[in-house]
Formats: sequence, structure tokens, C-alpha cells
Amino acid sequence: MSDDEVDHELLDLLRKRFGLGVKEDGPPETKVLESAEFIYDNSIDVAVDMRSTKVAAQLVLDEMEKREYSTKTWSSHELHPKTQDENTANFIFTMDLLNFSFWSEKSEDERFAVEYKDKRWTGYWGLVAVLQRALDDGIPITSPEFWIDEENCTDEVLRNVFRSVNDEEAPMLEQRIKCLREAGRVLDEEFDGSVVTLVEDAKNSAAGLVNLLAEKFTCFADEGTFERKKVRFLKRAQIFVADLWAAFDGQGCGEFNDIDKITMFADYRIPQMLHALGVVWFCPSLEAKIRRLETIESGHTWEMQIRGCSIWAVELLRKEMLQLKPDAKVNAILIDFFLYDLAKEREKEGVEAIPHHRTRSIWY
Repeated sequence: MSDDEVDHELLDLLRKRFGLGVKEDGPPETKVLESAEFIYDNSIDVAVDMRSTKVAAQLVLDEMEKREYSTKTWSSHELHPKTQDENTANFIFTMDLLNFSFWSEKSEDERFAVEYKDKRWTGYWGLVAVLQRALDDGIPITSPEFWIDEENCTDEVLRNVFRSVNDEEAPMLEQRIKCLREAGRVLDEEFDGSVVTLVEDAKNSAAGLVNLLAEKFTCFADEGTFERKKVRFLKRAQIFVADLWAAFDGQGCGEFNDIDKITMFADYRIPQMLHALGVVWFCPSLEAKIRRLETIESGHTWEMQIRGCSIWAVELLRKEMLQLKPDAKVNAILIDFFLYDLAKEREKEGVEAIPHHRTRSIWY
């Protein structure tokens, strides 16, 4: 480290040790947006185009209003649960616990896929179909009690739950099984084995629930170090809160008094869509690597810049949309949901776009 560089971790320790700048505890904060801004400010390989952001804000706002995009859009998909009860809370927790890394190097006909109700599902929807199929088969796959039942919930049973119509098994299946086991133990030891108790312990705070997940479950602690500073992304923890909010339409388990503290969920598809809109740009060497479908290691500076700048770009989009229409019913969650759906629509229609970046990780 040169004399000109700042050791942020040391500064934080000194502040805590001597009480410098220490504030009284206030409402919970996830620090995800703060991390994203820091990454954006120090990024040299990923950039956000302000002019394109203004143009995209108008386009996205118009399209969301035309489609009447809201929390009800989430529940309208045929695979998502329709009830608002404990079973749905369990389903969403299981879904977001396992919602990571479904991309494949194989062709559409050869990749991991799930047959359910006379349709073939891949990617995220393949996961949701896996859960629905297991429940239809009488396997309590969304029950935390089941995950720690060594007699009935064996690895062999779980492999059968994730069975594919193709030779390729679900990517990172061992890690998914590990996540289920860990979550079952933590819920049993800390929250009476209940997802609803976990949610209630956050006292209607979206940020509080995100922090609780990151603190208690190692498989939700999506963090890293960028330019010697600890940064947080917390993709799956945040999307659990967002999915609860959407599924319960802001009531019951989905009632949060600070839902707008949730940011975009830093994954593969939203950066791809932001690039297509001209909002996010990659340096030539990074773009070439993405286009060659080469893997970027989890925690690499390029990967962190992609994720951090995408979060910040969606925050800027949100602000621009509210400037255009102050009473618009938009937040980062709805913008993320919309951009994800739009990316999948364009892919299905064969619209040319940069490939999504390849990173194997349990974080997204």
C-alpha cells in the first residue's frame, strides 16, 4: 500500500475505538447502496452513462405504466404461489435460499431443465418448478423441519427432487444441499424452526430482515472487499424481502415500513439489460471477456464493478423516473423485476444483446 492510499478498515476501527463520528443507533441500514456508490466512485472498468440513464428512465417508466406493473405482476406468473399464508412464506424462503447460478454452457436442448405441467422450465423458473413438483409429489421440500431430517431428507432424495429431463444436473447442487442443511439448523436453533418467526423478528423492517439473514446465515452473507473496503451486495437476502413484499402485496409477512431501502438485486440479467439500454458500459477488455463467454471469478474486481455499478445505475434510474413523475409507484424492486422480465422477453424474441457475464457463485 502506498503512502497515498487510505486504509478504510483501519479508519473504521479507529473511529470505533475513539468514538469519532459514532452516531446513536438509528433505523437499520443494509449499507448495500452505500457500497454500490463507493464501487461506482472508484470503478475504472465499468461506467454509467448519465445521458442514457435519462433516456432509459423515460422508456422504462412509460413501459411499466403501460403494463400496469406492480406487486401483483409477481403473483400473476403461473408458477408463483397465490396464497398469503405460512406455506407461501416457506416457499419463498426456500426459493430464494436456492436461487443462484442456473446458467449453463450447454445448448437449450441439453441444459438442466424441469418438466412440470406439460412444460419445460429452465433457469430460475426451473427452480420454482422443482419446488412445485416436489410438493405435488408429497415431498415437503419447503419445510425447514424436513431439511434437517437425516432419515427422510437424504442427499439422494434431494438429488431426485432436482432431477432434470437432460443429463446435466442442477449446477452447484452440492452447494444447494449445503444451504438447505445450514438454513434448517439455524431456523431450528434461532427461530423455533419457523420462517414466519424469522420475519417477525425483523419488526417490519426490510433492512432489518436483510441484516438478520446476513448475520445468522452464512449462505446469505453476500459481501466482499473492494479497494480495501468491505462492501455488501446481499442479493438473495434482499430478494427474499422483495418477494415477500410482492407475494403478500405489502401486508402480513410482506409488510415493511422501509421497503424502499431495498436496492436492485445484483445478478446476471440486470447488468445485461442495463448494457442493452446504454446505461452501463464495460471497458474493452472486460467486454471482450464477457463476449467470449469466459468465466470471471467471484470476488474479482471486474465482477464487483459490474454488480456495484448496476445497483447504482438502477438507483439513478429510480431517481430520474421520480423526477419525471413524482407520484410514480416505482422503487428499485419493481424496476429490477421489470428489467429482468424485459431481458427474458428479448432473449425469447431473439433480440441481440451482449451475453450475461459468467460467474459461478452461490450469491446469485
